Amino acid sequence: MRIVVAPDKFRGSLSALDAAEAMAEAVEARGWTALKVPMSDGGEGFLEVLGGANRTSTVTGPLGDPVEAGWRLSRKRAVLEMASASGLALVGGAEGNEPLAADTTGVGELIAAALDAGARAIVIGMGGSATTDGGLGALRSLGPVPRLGGVRLEVACDVRLTFTAAAACFAPQKGATTAQVELLSRRLDRLVELYAESYGVDVSSLVGSGSAGGLAGGLAALGATLTEGFELVADHVGLEVMLEDADAVLTGEGLCDAASFEGKVLGGVAGLAASLGLSAGAVVGELDDGLELPPGFEVASLVAGVGREAALGDPARSVTLATERMLDALLPG
Repeated sequence: MRIVVAPDKFRGSLSALDAAEAMAEAVEARGWTALKVPMSDGGEGFLEVLGGANRTSTVTGPLGDPVEAGWRLSRKRAVLEMASASGLALVGGAEGNEPLAADTTGVGELIAAALDAGARAIVIGMGGSATTDGGLGALRSLGPVPRLGGVRLEVACDVRLTFTAAAACFAPQKGATTAQVELLSRRLDRLVELYAESYGVDVSSLVGSGSAGGLAGGLAALGATLTEGFELVADHVGLEVMLEDADAVLTGEGLCDAASFEGKVLGGVAGLAASLGLSAGAVVGELDDGLELPPGFEVASLVAGVGREAALGDPARSVTLATERMLDALLPG
Protein backbone atom coordinates (compact mmCIF):
# COMPACT_ATOMS: atom_id res chain seq x y z
CA MET A 1 0.00 0.00 0.00
CA ARG A 2 1.18 3.51 -0.84
CA ILE A 3 -0.35 6.20 1.37
CA VAL A 4 0.24 9.88 0.73
CA VAL A 5 0.41 11.78 4.03
CA ALA A 6 -0.24 15.46 3.34
CA PRO A 7 -1.22 17.40 6.48
CA ASP A 8 -1.18 21.08 7.29
CA LYS A 9 0.10 22.28 10.66
CA PHE A 10 -1.76 21.70 13.91
CA ARG A 11 -1.48 25.31 15.09
CA GLY A 12 0.25 25.60 18.44
CA SER A 13 1.00 21.88 18.62
CA LEU A 14 2.66 20.41 15.53
CA SER A 15 4.23 21.78 12.39
CA ALA A 16 3.11 20.25 9.12
CA LEU A 17 6.40 18.33 9.02
CA ASP A 18 5.91 16.97 12.55
CA ALA A 19 2.30 16.04 11.79
CA ALA A 20 3.39 14.18 8.64
CA GLU A 21 5.98 12.23 10.64
CA ALA A 22 3.40 11.27 13.28
CA MET A 23 0.89 10.11 10.66
CA ALA A 24 3.53 8.24 8.69
CA GLU A 25 4.49 6.28 11.80
CA ALA A 26 1.07 4.60 11.82
CA VAL A 27 1.27 3.85 8.09
CA GLU A 28 4.76 2.38 8.25
CA ALA A 29 3.90 0.26 11.30
CA ARG A 30 1.69 -1.76 8.94
CA GLY A 31 4.55 -2.33 6.52
CA TRP A 32 3.09 0.15 4.05
CA THR A 33 4.83 3.00 2.25
CA ALA A 34 4.14 6.53 3.52
CA LEU A 35 4.86 9.39 1.13
CA LYS A 36 5.28 12.39 3.43
CA VAL A 37 4.19 15.67 1.85
CA PRO A 38 3.85 18.45 4.46
CA MET A 39 1.41 21.05 3.15
CA SER A 40 0.44 24.69 3.67
CA ASP A 41 -2.30 27.01 2.51
CA GLY A 42 -0.02 30.04 2.62
CA GLY A 43 -0.29 30.42 6.39
CA GLU A 44 2.34 29.85 9.03
CA GLY A 45 4.72 27.09 8.03
CA PHE A 46 4.59 28.06 4.35
CA LEU A 47 8.33 28.76 4.22
CA GLU A 48 9.23 25.50 5.97
CA VAL A 49 7.13 23.48 3.54
CA LEU A 50 8.85 25.14 0.56
CA GLY A 51 12.34 24.31 1.74
CA GLY A 52 12.94 26.43 4.83
CA ALA A 53 14.96 29.59 5.35
CA ASN A 54 18.52 29.89 4.08
CA ARG A 55 18.82 33.65 4.63
CA THR A 56 17.94 36.13 7.37
CA SER A 57 17.26 39.86 7.22
CA THR A 58 16.67 42.40 9.97
CA VAL A 59 13.41 44.21 9.24
CA THR A 60 10.86 46.38 11.02
CA GLY A 61 8.38 44.36 13.07
CA PRO A 62 4.65 45.04 13.13
CA LEU A 63 4.93 47.55 15.98
CA GLY A 64 8.23 49.11 14.92
CA ASP A 65 10.78 46.96 16.75
CA PRO A 66 13.49 45.24 14.69
CA VAL A 67 12.99 41.53 14.05
CA GLU A 68 15.05 38.83 12.37
CA ALA A 69 13.08 37.39 9.45
CA GLY A 70 14.11 34.18 7.75
CA TRP A 71 13.51 33.68 4.04
CA ARG A 72 14.69 31.52 1.17
CA LEU A 73 16.50 32.24 -2.08
CA SER A 74 17.17 29.50 -4.62
CA ARG A 75 17.82 29.94 -8.34
CA LYS A 76 16.68 33.58 -8.19
CA ARG A 77 13.34 32.58 -6.64
CA ALA A 78 12.65 33.98 -3.19
CA VAL A 79 10.15 32.49 -0.74
CA LEU A 80 8.94 34.83 2.00
CA GLU A 81 6.48 34.42 4.85
CA MET A 82 4.79 37.65 5.92
CA ALA A 83 4.41 36.36 9.48
CA SER A 84 8.19 36.37 9.90
CA ALA A 85 8.17 40.16 9.47
CA SER A 86 4.66 41.27 10.47
CA GLY A 87 3.18 38.31 12.29
CA LEU A 88 0.92 38.28 15.32
CA ALA A 89 3.28 35.93 17.17
CA LEU A 90 5.98 38.63 17.06
CA VAL A 91 3.96 40.84 19.40
CA GLY A 92 2.87 38.09 21.77
CA GLY A 93 -0.52 37.44 20.21
CA ALA A 94 -3.68 39.52 20.24
CA GLU A 95 -3.10 40.67 23.83
CA GLY A 96 0.18 42.37 22.90
CA ASN A 97 -0.96 43.80 19.59
CA GLU A 98 -1.91 47.37 18.73
CA PRO A 99 -4.33 46.79 15.83
CA LEU A 100 -4.44 50.40 14.61
CA ALA A 101 -0.66 50.80 14.67
CA ALA A 102 0.49 47.40 13.39
CA ASP A 103 1.74 47.63 9.81
CA THR A 104 3.52 45.70 7.07
CA THR A 105 6.63 47.87 6.70
CA GLY A 106 8.81 44.83 7.41
CA VAL A 107 7.23 42.85 4.57
CA GLY A 108 8.19 45.58 2.12
CA GLU A 109 11.73 45.53 3.53
CA LEU A 110 11.85 41.77 3.11
CA ILE A 111 10.75 42.09 -0.53
CA ALA A 112 13.45 44.73 -1.01
CA ALA A 113 16.05 42.38 0.49
CA ALA A 114 15.03 39.68 -1.98
CA LEU A 115 15.30 42.13 -4.87
CA ASP A 116 18.74 43.27 -3.68
CA ALA A 117 19.83 39.63 -3.62
CA GLY A 118 18.87 39.22 -7.26
CA ALA A 119 15.49 37.50 -6.99
CA ARG A 120 13.51 37.49 -10.24
CA ALA A 121 10.51 35.68 -8.77
CA ILE A 122 9.12 36.23 -5.28
CA VAL A 123 6.38 34.23 -3.62
CA ILE A 124 4.91 35.35 -0.29
CA GLY A 125 2.77 33.39 2.18
CA MET A 126 0.07 35.49 3.81
CA GLY A 127 -1.02 33.79 7.05
CA GLY A 128 -0.50 34.78 10.68
CA SER A 129 -0.56 38.56 10.34
CA ALA A 130 -0.81 41.13 13.12
CA THR A 131 -1.83 43.76 10.62
CA THR A 132 -4.87 45.26 8.93
CA ASP A 133 -3.14 48.07 7.05
CA GLY A 134 -4.10 46.96 3.55
CA GLY A 135 -0.42 46.57 2.70
CA LEU A 136 0.20 50.31 2.89
CA GLY A 137 3.27 49.88 5.10
CA ALA A 138 4.83 47.44 2.65
CA LEU A 139 4.17 49.67 -0.35
CA ARG A 140 5.59 52.74 1.39
CA SER A 141 8.76 50.91 2.43
CA LEU A 142 9.31 49.79 -1.16
CA GLY A 143 9.39 53.42 -2.22
CA PRO A 144 7.34 55.60 -4.57
CA VAL A 145 8.45 53.61 -7.62
CA PRO A 146 8.71 49.97 -6.52
CA ARG A 147 11.58 48.07 -8.13
CA LEU A 148 9.47 45.25 -9.48
CA GLY A 149 9.97 45.63 -13.22
CA GLY A 150 10.41 42.18 -14.73
CA VAL A 151 10.01 40.46 -11.36
CA ARG A 152 7.19 37.95 -10.90
CA LEU A 153 5.47 38.57 -7.56
CA GLU A 154 3.08 35.85 -6.43
CA VAL A 155 0.95 35.95 -3.29
CA ALA A 156 -0.15 32.70 -1.63
CA CYS A 157 -3.53 33.59 -0.12
CA ASP A 158 -4.76 31.53 2.82
CA VAL A 159 -8.34 32.89 2.64
CA ARG A 160 -10.70 33.88 -0.19
CA LEU A 161 -11.67 37.11 1.56
CA THR A 162 -12.06 40.34 -0.40
CA PHE A 163 -10.14 43.47 0.55
CA THR A 164 -12.67 45.53 2.49
CA ALA A 165 -13.95 42.53 4.46
CA ALA A 166 -10.56 41.92 6.08
CA ALA A 167 -11.14 44.06 9.17
CA ALA A 168 -14.59 42.73 10.06
CA CYS A 169 -13.57 39.11 9.59
CA PHE A 170 -10.14 38.94 11.18
CA ALA A 171 -9.20 42.13 13.05
CA PRO A 172 -10.99 40.94 16.24
CA GLN A 173 -8.64 37.93 16.28
CA LYS A 174 -5.76 40.43 16.23
CA GLY A 175 -7.02 42.26 19.30
CA ALA A 176 -9.23 44.92 17.69
CA THR A 177 -12.25 46.24 19.56
CA THR A 178 -15.57 46.85 17.81
CA ALA A 179 -14.72 50.54 17.45
CA GLN A 180 -11.28 49.73 16.07
CA VAL A 181 -12.78 47.32 13.54
CA GLU A 182 -14.94 50.15 12.24
CA LEU A 183 -11.91 52.46 11.94
CA LEU A 184 -9.89 49.77 10.17
CA SER A 185 -12.76 49.08 7.77
CA ARG A 186 -12.98 52.74 6.83
CA ARG A 187 -9.21 52.83 6.31
CA LEU A 188 -9.46 49.91 3.90
CA ASP A 189 -12.27 51.68 2.04
CA ARG A 190 -9.99 54.70 1.57
CA LEU A 191 -7.14 52.50 0.39
CA VAL A 192 -9.33 51.06 -2.36
CA GLU A 193 -9.62 54.58 -3.73
CA LEU A 194 -5.93 55.34 -3.20
CA TYR A 195 -4.75 52.20 -4.99
CA ALA A 196 -7.13 52.81 -7.89
CA GLU A 197 -5.83 56.38 -8.27
CA SER A 198 -2.14 55.52 -7.78
CA TYR A 199 -1.87 52.19 -9.59
CA GLY A 200 -5.02 51.90 -11.69
CA VAL A 201 -6.04 48.68 -9.95
CA ASP A 202 -9.40 48.08 -8.26
CA VAL A 203 -8.54 45.71 -5.41
CA SER A 204 -11.99 45.78 -3.82
CA SER A 205 -13.39 42.63 -5.40
CA LEU A 206 -10.27 40.55 -5.95
CA VAL A 207 -10.67 37.11 -4.38
CA GLY A 208 -8.03 36.69 -1.70
CA SER A 209 -7.16 40.40 -1.57
CA GLY A 210 -8.19 40.53 2.09
CA SER A 211 -5.51 38.03 3.10
CA ALA A 212 -3.16 39.27 5.83
CA GLY A 213 -5.35 42.25 6.59
CA GLY A 214 -5.39 43.39 2.98
CA LEU A 215 -1.65 43.01 2.34
CA ALA A 216 -2.52 40.73 -0.59
CA GLY A 217 -4.62 43.51 -2.11
CA GLY A 218 -1.88 46.08 -1.67
CA LEU A 219 0.61 43.82 -3.44
CA ALA A 220 -1.96 43.14 -6.17
CA ALA A 221 -2.02 46.89 -6.78
CA LEU A 222 1.68 46.57 -7.63
CA GLY A 223 0.93 43.79 -10.10
CA ALA A 224 1.22 40.71 -7.90
CA THR A 225 -0.70 37.58 -8.86
CA LEU A 226 -3.03 36.30 -6.14
CA THR A 227 -3.10 32.50 -5.91
CA GLU A 228 -4.75 30.13 -3.45
CA GLY A 229 -1.95 28.99 -1.18
CA PHE A 230 -2.93 25.34 -1.30
CA GLU A 231 -2.84 25.29 -5.10
CA LEU A 232 0.57 26.95 -5.17
CA VAL A 233 2.09 24.48 -2.70
CA ALA A 234 0.37 21.49 -4.32
CA ASP A 235 1.84 22.45 -7.69
CA HIS A 236 5.29 22.97 -6.17
CA VAL A 237 5.41 19.52 -4.53
CA GLY A 238 3.63 17.69 -7.36
CA LEU A 239 0.83 16.48 -5.11
CA GLU A 240 -1.59 15.44 -7.86
CA VAL A 241 1.03 13.26 -9.55
CA MET A 242 1.75 11.54 -6.23
CA LEU A 243 -1.94 10.88 -5.67
CA GLU A 244 -2.30 9.23 -9.06
CA ASP A 245 -0.05 6.38 -7.88
CA ALA A 246 -1.40 6.17 -4.32
CA ASP A 247 -3.90 3.83 -2.66
CA ALA A 248 -5.18 6.53 -0.28
CA VAL A 249 -4.37 10.00 1.01
CA LEU A 250 -4.44 11.34 4.56
CA THR A 251 -4.41 15.00 5.51
CA GLY A 252 -4.92 16.92 8.74
CA GLU A 253 -5.01 20.19 10.65
CA GLY A 254 -5.82 21.56 14.09
CA LEU A 255 -9.44 22.60 13.64
CA CYS A 256 -11.81 21.25 11.01
CA ASP A 257 -14.65 23.72 10.38
CA ALA A 258 -16.45 25.21 7.40
CA ALA A 259 -13.40 27.34 6.54
CA SER A 260 -11.36 24.14 6.09
CA PHE A 261 -13.11 23.58 2.77
CA GLU A 262 -12.68 27.14 1.46
CA GLY A 263 -9.17 27.23 0.01
CA LYS A 264 -7.53 25.36 2.89
CA VAL A 265 -5.46 22.18 2.80
CA LEU A 266 -8.23 19.83 3.97
CA GLY A 267 -10.62 20.96 1.27
CA GLY A 268 -7.92 20.96 -1.38
CA VAL A 269 -6.80 17.43 -0.63
CA ALA A 270 -10.41 16.21 -0.40
CA GLY A 271 -11.17 17.76 -3.78
CA LEU A 272 -8.14 16.25 -5.51
CA ALA A 273 -8.87 12.84 -4.02
CA ALA A 274 -12.50 12.98 -5.16
CA SER A 275 -11.46 13.90 -8.70
CA LEU A 276 -9.19 10.84 -8.79
CA GLY A 277 -11.61 8.46 -7.07
CA LEU A 278 -9.12 8.03 -4.23
CA SER A 279 -9.94 7.13 -0.62
CA ALA A 280 -9.25 10.13 1.62
CA GLY A 281 -9.47 11.08 5.26
CA ALA A 282 -8.20 13.59 7.78
CA VAL A 283 -6.89 13.55 11.30
CA VAL A 284 -7.78 16.81 13.05
CA GLY A 285 -7.39 18.27 16.49
CA GLU A 286 -11.06 19.07 16.76
CA LEU A 287 -14.10 18.72 14.50
CA ASP A 288 -16.71 21.47 14.48
CA ASP A 289 -20.05 20.12 15.64
CA GLY A 290 -22.62 19.73 12.87
CA LEU A 291 -20.15 20.25 10.04
CA GLU A 292 -21.26 18.58 6.80
CA LEU A 293 -18.31 16.72 5.31
CA PRO A 294 -17.78 15.91 1.62
CA PRO A 295 -19.18 12.49 0.64
CA GLY A 296 -16.75 9.69 1.43
CA PHE A 297 -14.32 11.95 3.32
CA GLU A 298 -13.55 10.51 6.75
CA VAL A 299 -12.41 12.65 9.71
CA ALA A 300 -10.94 11.49 13.02
CA SER A 301 -10.83 14.06 15.85
CA LEU A 302 -8.16 13.92 18.55
CA VAL A 303 -10.43 15.58 21.09
CA ALA A 304 -13.22 13.10 20.40
CA GLY A 305 -10.83 10.15 20.38
CA VAL A 306 -8.49 10.73 23.34
CA GLY A 307 -9.79 13.89 25.02
CA ARG A 308 -8.51 17.45 24.95
CA GLU A 309 -5.98 17.02 27.75
CA ALA A 310 -4.30 14.00 26.15
CA ALA A 311 -4.40 15.58 22.69
CA LEU A 312 -2.60 18.69 23.94
CA GLY A 313 -0.28 16.78 26.26
CA ASP A 314 1.19 14.51 23.56
CA PRO A 315 -0.09 15.69 20.19
CA ALA A 316 2.29 13.60 18.08
CA ARG A 317 1.32 10.33 19.78
CA SER A 318 -2.35 11.32 19.63
CA VAL A 319 -2.05 11.92 15.88
CA THR A 320 -0.40 8.54 15.39
CA LEU A 321 -3.18 6.75 17.29
CA ALA A 322 -5.88 8.63 15.38
CA THR A 323 -4.18 7.74 12.11
CA GLU A 324 -4.34 4.06 13.03
CA ARG A 325 -8.10 4.40 13.50
CA MET A 326 -8.40 6.31 10.25
CA LEU A 327 -6.55 3.59 8.32
CA ASP A 328 -8.91 0.98 9.75
CA ALA A 329 -11.89 3.03 8.53
CA LEU A 330 -10.50 3.83 5.08
CA LEU A 331 -8.81 0.53 4.28
CA PRO A 332 -10.50 -2.22 6.33
CA GLY A 333 -8.88 -5.60 6.22
